[in-house]
Amino acid sequence: MRISFLGGAGTVTGSKYLVEDESLDGPILLDCGLFQGLKNLRLKNRDPLSVDPTKLSAVILTHAHLDHSGYLPLLVKNGFKGPIYCSDATFELCKILLPDSGYLQEEEARYANKRRFSKHNPALPLYTQEDAEKSLSVFKPVKRHNKIKLGSNASFELFNAGHILGSSFVRIQINGKLIIFSGDLGRPNDSVMKAPEDLVDCDYLVVESTYGNRKHDNSNPIGLLAELAQDAWKNKAVIVIPAFAVGRAQTLLHLFADLKNKGQIPNIPIYLNSPMATNVTKVFCDFQDDHRLNEQQCHEACEVAKYIRSPEESKDLNTRSGPMIIISASGMATGGRVIHHLKAFVENPKNIILFAGFQAAGTRGASMMAGAEEIKIHGQYFRVKARIVNIDSFSAHADYSEILNWLDSAKKAPMKVFVTHGEASASDSLRQKIEEKFNWNVEVPFLGESKELS
Repeated sequence: MRISFLGGAGTVTGSKYLVEDESLDGPILLDCGLFQGLKNLRLKNRDPLSVDPTKLSAVILTHAHLDHSGYLPLLVKNGFKGPIYCSDATFELCKILLPDSGYLQEEEARYANKRRFSKHNPALPLYTQEDAEKSLSVFKPVKRHNKIKLGSNASFELFNAGHILGSSFVRIQINGKLIIFSGDLGRPNDSVMKAPEDLVDCDYLVVESTYGNRKHDNSNPIGLLAELAQDAWKNKAVIVIPAFAVGRAQTLLHLFADLKNKGQIPNIPIYLNSPMATNVTKVFCDFQDDHRLNEQQCHEACEVAKYIRSPEESKDLNTRSGPMIIISASGMATGGRVIHHLKAFVENPKNIILFAGFQAAGTRGASMMAGAEEIKIHGQYFRVKARIVNIDSFSAHADYSEILNWLDSAKKAPMKVFVTHGEASASDSLRQKIEEKFNWNVEVPFLGESKELS
């Protein structure tokens, strides 16, 4: 058996792990995500894969986030016939995320051509909305804990990873050998998502390290949210929250609804300006086994914000004054409607830009978090005068102590652990921590590296 790290190694994005063995019907990909963040990473999305898509026998998808799923439309466009295995909830989310991704790429290409700020003439999308919709036809959702055949003596099964709706870690069995891919691991005490299932037996483990060198702030995020909302009300300010459309947006809606119900914040207008997040919020109520919210809480989360649907409504928000709260994608401020809100509100010192999730290197979010005095949007520079706030405890990724606790739930030690899905310093830090705590054989693979597993 051989595993090749085609993405998600040395970086948080672009997860793609190629597994090859004679017992498989053909090579399989574990996740198929987009590189995001730094330009040199994004350019890799244009590079051909090191495996012919027509030769792949299957893709197994851990969850719907684009850094794990966003390359699938291009894979299908280039000849992959399927199947794409995933959980039911992940499929429902991909029906929303992938066409939206194609649409946004088309929009950005059109905007670049109109304003002529791209170095490419013409600027072309990586794939289109139509490409994304075609890729949905080869998805094959499966239930967790069901063993699905991949070949003569090969199978896989899914387990709840607790990261977002539908997220799973995957155990693949090939000729009696077991390899687990953690995907993105959630947190044991998340306010919305259920805790990840315990780590089951495996011979090899590929584990994420997004927060491999950090512990989350244990301060109360609800108290800080209330304080910020009260400040915005008092100062007639605008709070812009770049939020991941899947997971973070729903958590924020739930918490704001709870705060309003308890009278802990004024009746400040809240707008959800992300068509994708709007659709995802509705899906949440269909998969209550995946999260902690009851039917009433789901309803309240859906009702707390006014949904902004049309581009005209979105543009109108930028002409209004506070107090108001705008929740909008994308979560790292790399695209989507939120960048237009940043253009409108980031230069006003009374406004607040609130980050509530991981910001990958090279993104606008990471730049603002690092104290950038200006940001570039659509070829123009905007001064960062607004107050920049980060609530780290909102993260849907396990920190290093939570990852170690998850590893400690294993009944037997794996023969080898590969640490991936993290910046180089985070992955190496987690490697050291695993070696120190468990004395396991741990390695940090580099991008493009292949490993033979006996």
